[in-house]
Amino acid sequence: MGVIKKVVRTGLFGIMLIFSSVMIATAQLPEPGFEIDEYTAVVITDPQNDFLSPKGVTWGVVGKNVTENNTVENIETLLKVAKDNDIPVFISPHYYYPTDHGWKFEGSLEKLMHNLGMFDRKGQLNLEGFEGSGADFLELYKPYINDGKTVIASPHKVYGPENNDLLLQLRKRKIDKVILGGMSANLCVESHLREMLEQGFEVAVVNDATAAAQVPEGDGYAAALVNFRFLANDVMTTDEAKKAISEHGKKKASGDKEKMKKK
Repeated sequence: MGVIKKVVRTGLFGIMLIFSSVMIATAQLPEPGFEIDEYTAVVITDPQNDFLSPKGVTWGVVGKNVTENNTVENIETLLKVAKDNDIPVFISPHYYYPTDHGWKFEGSLEKLMHNLGMFDRKGQLNLEGFEGSGADFLELYKPYINDGKTVIASPHKVYGPENNDLLLQLRKRKIDKVILGGMSANLCVESHLREMLEQGFEVAVVNDATAAAQVPEGDGYAAALVNFRFLANDVMTTDEAKKAISEHGKKKASGDKEKMKKK
């Protein structure tokens, strides 16, 4: 009887191991995939000096991660490859006007941004002191952003696009797919990702075209990477995004040539 019990126990243990292995295998997150088409755009959040310049007010907490990720150069790569392949580009910036400092309550990061004077402008219709300020776009990006084709949305005020016109601008162009990068990873990028998904967009996040604050209370970049993987339709590197956009551009150019031949 003791031998039989031992065999039964061993058999049950084996079954449990197999079952556990199957559960682990099926628990692996799937890859939904993301295919670039004519209704795809690149969206960049907060490509501004206060985040991306060593002179910016947040450099002390984001600078290390920006440098490690090569974020500045990777965002430029996204902008350049999008322009080279006729992929529309949208900027969702962050500005604070004097009246915004009259808010009666704030989250911890909102309070910090206001205390630092981050993204501050003299007023909605006032560009005095804007050029080269923390709220201004990084100089490196201006040729791409100020080309008369890039859509600069109205500013978001907290983290997501719920209160600016980014989604309206995308929908008016029948865009339903977005390649997303910018600053900062676990705040504005993640908030844009979540809202766009809720609004029915397909979103691929470029995980090294962003960065985040790393402070004793936590690593914002590490936190964002987990949620990007859990939420996004795809998570890609800048090199992968560049390759995918370039391949789409070649297919489009080839298709256009065929159409011209038929005419």
